[in-house]
Amino acid sequence: MNGQMNGLAAREADLATLPVIDMARLADADPNVRAQEAGALRTACVGSGFFYARGHAVPPETTAALFDQARAFFDLPLEHKMALDINASPVLRGYGALLSENTDVTARGDLHEAFDIGGVLYDGSPGEHYNRFPAALPTLEPAMRAYWDQMLRVARALMGGFALALELEADYFASVLTDPQAFLRVLHYPPQEMPRGGQIDPTQIGIGAHSDYESLTILAQDDNRALQVSDGAGGWLWADPRPGMFVVNIGDQMARWTNDLFRSTVHRATNLTGRRRYSIPFFFGPNPDAVIAPLPGCAGPDRPARYEPIGAGEYSRTRKAATYGGTAPLA
Repeated sequence: MNGQMNGLAAREADLATLPVIDMARLADADPNVRAQEAGALRTACVGSGFFYARGHAVPPETTAALFDQARAFFDLPLEHKMALDINASPVLRGYGALLSENTDVTARGDLHEAFDIGGVLYDGSPGEHYNRFPAALPTLEPAMRAYWDQMLRVARALMGGFALALELEADYFASVLTDPQAFLRVLHYPPQEMPRGGQIDPTQIGIGAHSDYESLTILAQDDNRALQVSDGAGGWLWADPRPGMFVVNIGDQMARWTNDLFRSTVHRATNLTGRRRYSIPFFFGPNPDAVIAPLPGCAGPDRPARYEPIGAGEYSRTRKAATYGGTAPLA
């Protein structure tokens, strides 16, 4: 679901507005500790649909290495990056230049560069061979693969936490996470100058207002403020970087799975810091053939199903096609 933007003013929210979830507590040996943290996770997912994650055990050097490689990649001459043009890929992987993506379909293009890799294709077939890396930067691939492995572990652990938050067994989702949808991208947001008069055109910012396609997103940010989360009442909250923590948000597939009990919240980013900004989102969803239909306890006579069942891969495919103009071939 893409959202209309009403200006760029975001109120100075207390960072506690986005709760902090301790993933180590979700895996604690004490069932009472697990249950307490699962309750906090449920509150976060029903509320804003966004939270900070700590206790994830991702080595900080793994994240730092990928940020270093992202900076090096986007500093490459344009011809090296365009050799990996995302529009030349049948599955939209590779380099996306400034304005090549239009996340908010009511807007005029996003002011960022991106580099994308992925796993299984939307039809369930293998997709590894579609990932391409720049010959001029051989250190990028191992940094992305090391980070990818960590994110798969964290994402599966979060899905276990969601199951507990829904009062299901912790391994409830395990059977549909054997070959999951997973996508890793690195992003570069050039600084966007505030024009004379102090009003930025909200139809062209770093990334337009949108919700994410898959079940969850794990975001690493550098130290530049840019991410804003809709407060559901026409306003926006800053989701500032916090050392050692990721920002996690619910995606559309998890919202549909829970019959909108968990919120997939519109968010956006604009870089007004005067500095170059980098971020690393990891998008994660179930196996493409998983059916997204209400989970146990999420629908009933007093809460009718709001959506028709749909395959996870097909849902993501149609959403991504819309983002790129609806004409790109997607396997």
